[in-house]
Parts: sequence; structure tokens; C-alpha cells
Amino acid sequence: MEFVATCPKGFERLLADELIALGEPQVRPLSGQVSFGGELRDAYRACLWSRLASRVLLVLSRIDAHDSDALYEGVSAIAWGDHLAPGASFAVDAHGTNDQLRNTQFVALRTKDAIVDRLLRERGSRPMVNAAWPDVTVGVRLSGRRATVSLDLSGGPLFQRGYDSRTSAHIPPLRPDYAAALLMLGGWQRAVDGDGPLLVALWAGQGSVLAEAAGMALDRAPGLLRSRWGFAGWAGHDAGAWDELLDEADARAEAASGRTCHLVVADDRRGAEAACRQALRAAGLPCVPECLAATGALERAAAAPSALVTCDLSWVGEDAPATEAAALSAVAEASGLRVAALCRGSALDAALRSEPASCVDVIVGRDPARLCRFESAPAAPPAPTVTLPGGVRVPVLVSASDQFAARLSKVVRLRAKWARREDVSCYRVYDADLPDYAVAIELYEGSETPGRWLTVSEYAAPRGVDADLARRRLLDVLAIAPRVLGVAPADVSVRVRTRSRGGSQYADEARAPERPRPGRSSRREGRVELPAGSHLVDEGGLTFEVNFDARHDCGIFLDHRDTRARIREMMKQTKGSKRFLNLFAYTGTATVYAADGGAKHTTTVDLSRPSLDWARRNMARNGFVGPQHEFVPADVLSWVTEQRHTRNRWDLIFCDVPTFSNSARMRRASFDVQRDHAELIIGVSRLLTREGRAIFSCNLRGFKPDVEKLVRAGVRLVDITDETIPEDFARNRKIHHAYVVTRG
Repeated sequence: MEFVATCPKGFERLLADELIALGEPQVRPLSGQVSFGGELRDAYRACLWSRLASRVLLVLSRIDAHDSDALYEGVSAIAWGDHLAPGASFAVDAHGTNDQLRNTQFVALRTKDAIVDRLLRERGSRPMVNAAWPDVTVGVRLSGRRATVSLDLSGGPLFQRGYDSRTSAHIPPLRPDYAAALLMLGGWQRAVDGDGPLLVALWAGQGSVLAEAAGMALDRAPGLLRSRWGFAGWAGHDAGAWDELLDEADARAEAASGRTCHLVVADDRRGAEAACRQALRAAGLPCVPECLAATGALERAAAAPSALVTCDLSWVGEDAPATEAAALSAVAEASGLRVAALCRGSALDAALRSEPASCVDVIVGRDPARLCRFESAPAAPPAPTVTLPGGVRVPVLVSASDQFAARLSKVVRLRAKWARREDVSCYRVYDADLPDYAVAIELYEGSETPGRWLTVSEYAAPRGVDADLARRRLLDVLAIAPRVLGVAPADVSVRVRTRSRGGSQYADEARAPERPRPGRSSRREGRVELPAGSHLVDEGGLTFEVNFDARHDCGIFLDHRDTRARIREMMKQTKGSKRFLNLFAYTGTATVYAADGGAKHTTTVDLSRPSLDWARRNMARNGFVGPQHEFVPADVLSWVTEQRHTRNRWDLIFCDVPTFSNSARMRRASFDVQRDHAELIIGVSRLLTREGRAIFSCNLRGFKPDVEKLVRAGVRLVDITDETIPEDFARNRKIHHAYVVTRG
């Protein structure tokens, strides 16, 4: 007989070694599968004992499939009466296409028709098709002009071990076959042949690494708890051979029941400890893991020469650099130990200061990843570290990061002293002071919602800079900055500043803090709703809502702190109707300042309804409610044009424009501040009262106003940029441009 064991991409060599160890004959690794020969008993053994195979298939035939008729004839030639007993149901699972057979559903339909027609001719009755719970599953896999027809002996995927241990929605699970691959690559099977093997698991999924390790140590067949098999309803099933294998597996488990294995887990994610214990209980494994901090766990591993350290970093995505930095700092202490890791990218190599002895490219979800083995090395080079104030030593990936740490520590002291003197609680701490560490770091301190949060904005590296080196520097920044500023890594949000095609300030949405934030929206009487994940901060004696989870920006532009204070003072000096207009208002922070300065009527205009809802909450939270404060969801450019034809005029206008916008909801194709600013400023000037003033600002670094055109239109422009740049933005005086606009 010919059999095929399918597996995830990259597992082929590991699976082949496993099948050879199980005694399977004629093993040959292929792409995404491993073929082997032998008797039915050999296939049953693979079903029961393989930890890496996804399915075990019995190959029935390889047939011509250059078109649908050839496929039909080839399938019809198989003796289906030998496989489908009378009354048994079946389903067809089709994979692959070719030039003539472009749809897998059609392939499955033609295969089903061929089987039904043959059995109808032979028996005079149609077999039943049951796609959900078939007695027999027929597989058809096309490869070019040929097709392989097989029976699925395993039923469901073999990585479904027959127990469910999922207890935490906060921890991404690691599939048992990936956990087993991690262990096999690390040589855990050799370790369990000795006395009292020790496994130290850094981030153990939902306990799957521990369950697989304990199962291997205690000689438990991974398929023992499964209740349903694909061969159970097959006419060729040998129940006697299967029962013998089950008895043998039970005997082996009983013989190994006296063995011991030591499991240590280091995982500080919420619910991790409970998930690990539950996984072992659900699998029926009498092991209790010891839960330690990473440092203590790795000290245990260092004291045991045969210990294996597993490290699952597959749950850390490319968009979670703050968590990755914290994890790599912990993993760095494993340098010199025997480590098996599942990770993305090569940053782990730098953290361990070693090249992997073996590396397998795999896919986790839809993303490429690596299974790596690092051998123990007693003479491993010492980890590069930086020493922070207080004597704290932090492992880093780039030795030059000590310069960043020193610079940041110095700037933090000076900036904190300035902030206390000026009564500022949210401010920029660092702004690309060192060219190689081109990030902007801002600190936010909560008011009514206590806490400290960081945003780290990485300026896109020039094309000539090695992307991997830039990534490692960023990870070092994220390992150092939270410690210097006393912020938990989960309270750090990261974004990359770049110039995207649409002109957005950021390439992607803000990379949010990488753990779910507790809390829910609150609508208690007398209180303003605070959406889940939001926090409150103070500025200028006012309270504002910020959110670091899902926005390009957190809700308040710190570089306009002085501009907002100026608006408040200008409104205090305004006489008459005291009407204020905020264009491109975002979350309405300038409107709050204007209202605090005595504005009797405010109009807040933005295309985004969520931003306007946010602005409405900011106003209400500071006591400014009522019909005199209106919020207008509109395309600002069109709205300004419309208002020019009305009698509505305003005493003070703030217009902080985007650099570029091409929103589908805009009436015109796009807005470019350099190209279109003059027309907009002229329109804004026509909405001013006779003595009215406007502040126009933008953040295009090379912005140059078209003064000549504005003068011809009777508009005066006074540059106030230098007066609106706060002290904490002094290094970046082109962070924005600001002008006072009046009618000439």
C-alpha cells in the first residue's frame, strides 16, 4: 500500500524523521507531504503516534485528469465497492486546478458523479453524500494533468488532539503540531530518554508546548484521546489491527507512568499560567508546571546541562515592536543555552548573539516564520547591555544603543524639570536627537484616568540604511525608553512616519499597544462617555480624551499646545459676537480652548463623524454644551465655498489643514496644501468679520505661501510660526507653519 502524510509547509524533513523513528518503511519527503509504504497497520500507527502529520491518506490511484471527462473516467475505474459499504456516506475533498479544471468545486462534483454512477450500476442504489459527517472522505489532488485519488484515514486534522484546553481569549494559541515541531527541532525526544528532563518554555502558547513535551516524556500517543477517525466507516478498516495498536499504546503509557519531567514556564501574559495548567489537565497529563519570571526560569535552565529552552514568538507580529522588544530583552538571557524558537525575522539571532544551527522556514497563519535551533555554547559572548539610571542593565541588539540610552536619560531629566515648571503633563521627550535613532518619543500622563503612556514615532529610514539594522535599533529604543520613562511596554504605541501614496502622515494605522485594554464605554448620568481604551489628560487647565489604540494620532497634537493657548487669549480679546470657527477640527481641542476663552458660539467642522463625536465629548467634558456649540460633518472645502454665499461670519477662525487628502467623500478629487492653500485661505478670509482674524497652519515642512496671490485677493498673512513652536519641539522648528490671516 502507498500512503501520504500531509503536513504544514517546512515540516517535511521533520515529519520524515518522525515517521522513520516510528518504523514506517519507504519514507520519502515531498512538498507539503511525506510518502511512505507498508501495510495498513503502518498507516494506523502514523495516525495514532505522529505529532507532526496533518492527515494520513491511503493512495487509491493516480489518474489522467487533463479534462473533466478524463477525470470522470479515471475515478470511475476505481473499485468503489471495496471502500464504501452499503449505506455508508461519503464526501469529496478537492485541491488544485489546471487549464481545463479551474474550479475545485467542479472537480469535487465530477468526482462525486463518477463514484455515484459506478455504485449505482453495481448495486442499483445511490450512495449517500454527507459533506458534514461522512463515513468516508475521498481526496482528489490535481497536479498538472494528473490527479491523485485517496482516502482520508485520519478524519479531522491530526493536530486536533481530542481535547480542548483553550481558556484565555487574551493569548493566541500555538497549534500542537507547531509546538511538537519546536520540541523535535530542539532535540526534546533525546532529552526525555535521559533522567528528569527539564523544559523551560518562554511563552508556551495556551500550554500546547507543555502538553506536547509532557506527552513525549510520558510516552503518550497523541491520538489516544481522539474519538473519531476517518477509517472507522471505511469498508477496508481492520478493527483488529487498530485495537492491537491501541492496546500497545496503553501499555507504553502505563510503562512510562513512573517517569518524571520538569516543566518551567515563563509567560507574563494575563491568563497564561491558568492556560498552561488547564492544557495539561485536559490532555490527562499528571504534570504541574512551575511558573517563574524569565530570569529565574533561565537560571534553572543554565543549571541543567541537558535543559531545552523553547521560545514561541510567533504571537508577536511585525506591528507589535514594543512587545517584541520586551520579549527579546528577556530572551537575551538565554544566550549560550540550547534554544528552539518559533519567530519572525532575524532579531532573535542578534538577541542570542548566535547563528542558528538549524533553521526551517514555515508559515504561521499567513505570515512567514522560522523554526530555529540554537546550540548551547558555554563560551557565548556576553550580551551587549546598556546601563540606565539606577543601575538597571538592559540587553540590547545593537551595541551603539548605549549612546541612545545616555542621550535619552539626559533629555528626560531636563524635559521633566521643564514640564514641572511649566505645568505640562504631555510633551515630546526626544526628537531624533541622534540621526541613527530617528524616532520621536512623546509622554502622556493621565489625569482622571491615572497612567503613563508613550508614543514612539519612527521616521522612515533612508533607502540606503539596512532595514534589518533599522529594525533592531527600533527594538532597542522600545526596550530602553519604557524603562527610562517608567512606562509598561504594553502602554507604548508605535507608528512609522512616512509619505504614503495617499499623502497620509503615517504608512499604517497607529501600531497600538499590543494587549487588549480593559474597560467599557460608560454613560453614567452626569458623566461624559469615555470609550473603551481611552484615557483623560490635562492641558492648559482643560481635560481631553486620548486614545492610543486605533488612530493615526492619539487625539491631540502636542506641537500646537502654544497655538491653542494663543487661540484662547485671542478669543478673550475678541469683541462683539465672539463667534469661533474650527476647520479640519479633528477632535476639537482648539474649540475647547476657544470656548474657555469666552466664545459665545462655536462651529466645529470636519469630514469625520467619529472625530466630531470625539470633539463633542471633549467639549462636554469641559462643561461646554448647548445649541450654541454646533458640530458640522462636511467636506471643509465645499462647506467654506457654501458659507461664502451666506451671512454667516466669524470673529476667530482656526484652520489646521492636512498636507494632502484624497478622501472618497470629498467633492473634489484631492487637496494638496501647497497647490490649493491660496484658494482656501482666500475663502476663509471671506468668512471673517471686519475685524476678524484667522490662524492658518499646516505641517508641510517645505511649505511656502503664495503671498503675491493672497495680496492680490486682499488677504494679509503674518508668519507666527516661531511664536507657536513649544519648547519641547525646539529641535524640529518645521514641525508646523502658522500664520495670522486678516482681510486687507
